[in-house]
Amino acid sequence: MITVGPGDGDQRLDRWLKRMFPHVAQGRIEKMCRKGELRVDGGRVKASTRLETGQTVRIPPLPEAGEQPAEPAKPKISPADEKLIQSSVIYRDDHIIAINKPAGLPTQGGSKQKRHVDGLAEALKFGFEEKPRLVHRLDKDTSGVLLLARTRQIAQALTAAIRHKQTRKIYWALVAGVPTPYLGEVKYGLVKAPGHGRHGEGEKMICVHPREIDRTDGAKRAHTLYATLYRVAGRAAWVAMEPVTGRTHQLRAHMAEIGHPIIGDGKYGGSGQENLGDGWGAQLGGAISKKLHLHARQMQFEHPVTGKVTSIEAPLPEHMAHSWETLGWSEDLIEHDPFEGLR
Repeated sequence: MITVGPGDGDQRLDRWLKRMFPHVAQGRIEKMCRKGELRVDGGRVKASTRLETGQTVRIPPLPEAGEQPAEPAKPKISPADEKLIQSSVIYRDDHIIAINKPAGLPTQGGSKQKRHVDGLAEALKFGFEEKPRLVHRLDKDTSGVLLLARTRQIAQALTAAIRHKQTRKIYWALVAGVPTPYLGEVKYGLVKAPGHGRHGEGEKMICVHPREIDRTDGAKRAHTLYATLYRVAGRAAWVAMEPVTGRTHQLRAHMAEIGHPIIGDGKYGGSGQENLGDGWGAQLGGAISKKLHLHARQMQFEHPVTGKVTSIEAPLPEHMAHSWETLGWSEDLIEHDPFEGLR
């Protein structure tokens, strides 16, 4: 029986256990949870259960470290990847690192993802013993500001701030057509539709009318603010978006639902068809890249140590910068808060 001590609260059970018994495999932890051998305050738990200071964890007899196969060696980061991830750093102090995540690089690994920010973070220690921890995520094809905490305490503080909506995130996108009104909000709920294949490939979020959310199994409320900044006749627009909630694919699904999918978004924007000015279709054609035009431009938060309001901005990725240049726009055209009228 072990009591969760001060400073060890608000973390997952499996991570807490691995810090004390690093030789115990994840699979064994999950098996102990399923069999009820691992309990918190006498109750059954999952590996993902979050612990609180003062709780009592019952741990069954564990094998000695020598009885378990050695942990596989951490994959070596290539010089090219080390240069890539280090050059993406746009903010750094003793507590927080922010990178401008490249489009196409996953935030975390999966069944087919061996190269991702979480793995490459080994190259972002900069003298610290442990690699920085992710505190939120971006979709694989979305670029922009991504925060990493350099200690577990800072990770807890930032995660709590995000969970309690004490941070602001502003995204930029190029969308098909011109949203009207120019300043508005989308409140469609979201429910996950199953994908295809053995591992659920291709799953996507389906929008649900606000009146139907409570009657739709699995639907969650979602809220997005948007502001139309500049437009090209009726063909396309530069749009800023602020997600009030943080649902999977929220911005992509919401913009497609109101008839203005994000350029390059084949999943939500009508496959690869070219937009012909009717507000539908994921491509503009010509010199405009076929890649997703969605960028986490700015993140604002109260620094967990200094208490100062910190705002971090990420320059546009190359393909979006080229599109902006083609359309006659520049990043410095926007200097004010585009959502001042909605807040």
